[in-house]
Amino acid sequence: MHFSASLAAATALIASCAGHSMLSTPAPRGNTKWWGTCSAGAGCKGPCDAPKADAPFNSIYVAKKYVQRGQKLEVVWNRLNHPGGFVRLAMVPFDQSDSWTAFNDNVLKYTCYETTCKTSKPEDTTFGYLNGSGDSPCTTTVTVPENIADGTAVTLQWIWYGGGIYYGMPDTSFGEYYGCSDMIVSGGPKSNTKPAATFVGGDATYPNSDVCKYWGSNKVGDCNFGTKVPPNPSDADLLSQSLEPCMRGPQKKGKPYGFDSSDESGYANQTISSSYDAPADDSASYSSPDAPAAPETDSVPAPESTPDTPVVSAPEAAAETTPYSEAGAADAGYSAQPSSAVGAEDATADEPSTDSEPQKCIPRPANAF
Repeated sequence: MHFSASLAAATALIASCAGHSMLSTPAPRGNTKWWGTCSAGAGCKGPCDAPKADAPFNSIYVAKKYVQRGQKLEVVWNRLNHPGGFVRLAMVPFDQSDSWTAFNDNVLKYTCYETTCKTSKPEDTTFGYLNGSGDSPCTTTVTVPENIADGTAVTLQWIWYGGGIYYGMPDTSFGEYYGCSDMIVSGGPKSNTKPAATFVGGDATYPNSDVCKYWGSNKVGDCNFGTKVPPNPSDADLLSQSLEPCMRGPQKKGKPYGFDSSDESGYANQTISSSYDAPADDSASYSSPDAPAAPETDSVPAPESTPDTPVVSAPEAAAETTPYSEAGAADAGYSAQPSSAVGAEDATADEPSTDSEPQKCIPRPANAF
């Protein structure tokens, strides 16, 4: 690969909008401030793509989606030309959907970003093996917990994190992206047991495995950028409109933070040289001089010891003592009917909000991400 050609491609702007990634099914809340995309780097800090008060679910004119306990929900997002990373799915009562703590305590599933999708140009290794462009849909399923009371309004949260190759820079990671979908649970088998978070690995690069390809961190929250927002966003400087890239470093493979760090072959989460062939190639990596310095490697906590079952992170583990149940529905703040959510007093969000100006749609470079 010729680096000069790569840099030229990364700076040749075309008039297309870089949504980077977003939930598409079930239908997300959406937002107007960030043109539908919720990027932590642009200032949208989650936990949803729009706050509860702005959810279309509140409107009497919007049809409500109903699901049953035990139902397998199809979850879909488009690859949008970006490789790698993890997706986390969580579900909480609608009334708690402005709370990061609630979502962290009720995680259902982790999976790879490129579950059923991959580049449409596998022969293009400009940015690495199977890291080329392609916008096919990625899908997974998540099971509606059986310990949710009938009539409960709930919110499904989708997070993409650990994605790579920001604006054509092979050794950089994106920030986090968020999306939420609201629905009502009615019917289905009942149980008082809260489901534990699971991880299903295997992606385009590592199919039939228990790992995912990713960049940066494997832990939710490490690329949220805290309370920071772009300091001086400018239409004349497109990259000033986001704090991304989050981290700089080679491509990796592994599992989400909190899960067993070794698969059946006994290897831990590994750094993969950003070569431009298959992952097994150990040729020299390329690091863009324009990418900001990432936190030190040890800022990403090492996974815990290997148990018989996956170990989730501390907030998720604590959640095991507070399962969904009909008996505790009122205490948990569940909304028994969708109408009860309308006009309800908004709970205080765990993450500070920002009053920064709306971010513009960011064109993306040709042949870059």
